[in-house]
Parts: sequence; C-alpha cells; structure tokens
Amino acid sequence: MQDILTSPAGPLGQSPTRQALDDPILTMEERSAINAGRWFSSLSPSLRHDILRCAYVRRFRDGDLIAARGDTPEEWMACAHGAVRVSSTSVTGKQITLTYVEPGIWFGDVSIFDGDSRTHDVYAHGETTLLCVARADFHKILAQHVEFYQAMLRLHARRIRQLYGLVEDLNTLPLRARLAKQLLHLARSYGVACLANASEIRIGLQLAQEELAQLLGASRQRVNQELKAMERDGLIRIEAGGLVVRQREGLMRLSEADTDK
Repeated sequence: MQDILTSPAGPLGQSPTRQALDDPILTMEERSAINAGRWFSSLSPSLRHDILRCAYVRRFRDGDLIAARGDTPEEWMACAHGAVRVSSTSVTGKQITLTYVEPGIWFGDVSIFDGDSRTHDVYAHGETTLLCVARADFHKILAQHVEFYQAMLRLHARRIRQLYGLVEDLNTLPLRARLAKQLLHLARSYGVACLANASEIRIGLQLAQEELAQLLGASRQRVNQELKAMERDGLIRIEAGGLVVRQREGLMRLSEADTDK
C-alpha cells in the first residue's frame, strides 16, 4: 500500500465534517497530529516510513461505533483528529466512559498481540479520523524491525505507569484534586487559546458532566458541586459550549492537594 499523502487543508485545517468520509488522504493538520505524537516521533525515520506506508485512513461521524467488545482485532489504530471514546457496559445496560484517546495516540495493539477479542467498545467522539494498520501488516512490520518490539514495550510500559498513577490518585487524592488533574490534562490535549483572553484556555472536547464524572469514578452531582466551587474561586468558567480554564497555575496547586476539604 502506498504511503498516506497529505492534502491541503487551508489556513486552519479542514475537519472531517467538510470532507467525504471515504477521503483516503490525511489533511496537513491530521498528519501533523500523527507526527507530533510523543511515542511515534521517537521512532526511527525508517520505522515511521514503513508504518505510514501500510496505513490507511478511516473517518467517522460523532457516535459511530469503531470497534465493539468481543470483536476480532483487525486493526492497529491512531487518532489523527477528534477523539475516541473507550467505554464498557454495566450489568444494567448503562454505558460507562473509561477514557478518551486524543490525536497522536496509538491504540488497539493489545488484542493484536495476545490474539484475544476486543475488551471494550470504542466510539467516535465528534468528527473523528483514524489512521489504521491492518493486523497482517502490523506483524510484518514487527518481523522487519526489531526496534518496533522495543518501541511497543516502551509504549506498554508507559500505559502501565499511567494506570498505576490513576489507581494511586483514586485512592489518595480527594475528588477536587482529581478533577483539577483531569481538567489540566484536557486543556493540554484539547486546549485552544481564547480570542478575548490569550491567558485563558478553552477545552475543545465537548463532555457532558456525566461523562466527566465517569472518568473520575464519581457521581455527576459531586462533580457539578466541585466545578461550581472552582468557578467561584475563579479557576474555571462554565459556559454552554464547555469549560474554560482561567487559572492553570491554580488548578496545578489544587491537583497537588492530599486532603479533602
């Protein structure tokens, strides 16, 4: 398969909303998101080339199912635009959001490695573009690049560290501190400087309070209370279109708290 070429995207980049869902070419903005990914950018040029040479583009509308729990793994994927919502379903049939995959992050390799089925449901959150590598090509790249094994080990080690960090936070930090850390993460991943005040950061990822609460393992009511308290303290601003971080340093201090207030 040929390498994915970059298409012109205009001054601000062209979102999938204005492209056909079967457009096989990444925009400049999407290609930049892939290349800027911390893990992908650490690979050698030859390995990056071979991954991109085998890759193909898939585009999804908001809410589209990308992969379902129990599916046979057929692809290794990276988010190039938008977000990917990873969720599970409770015994009562309620969908629980576990995490969001941001642009530049690769996922879906665990099932390819162990040969087992997908463990969670994966949905597009907003207009989303994925860069995909078929399972057979994934194994071919492994066979051709010893570096790829080492790189995947680093990727998995990073995920394990993050998982232990989340478990530690859940058991040691109060909800307000965990919420502050989550807002800082969302601001880093999806933040856009406000036109009226460049020091303020608007979180571009649209999340309902229920979804934010699920990420934190808390009730929507408690998260709503903490958000209102942060707004009273001038740390954030709650708007109809989402959240605005007003004082990043204040959130950082709050995220380091170790006792409930």
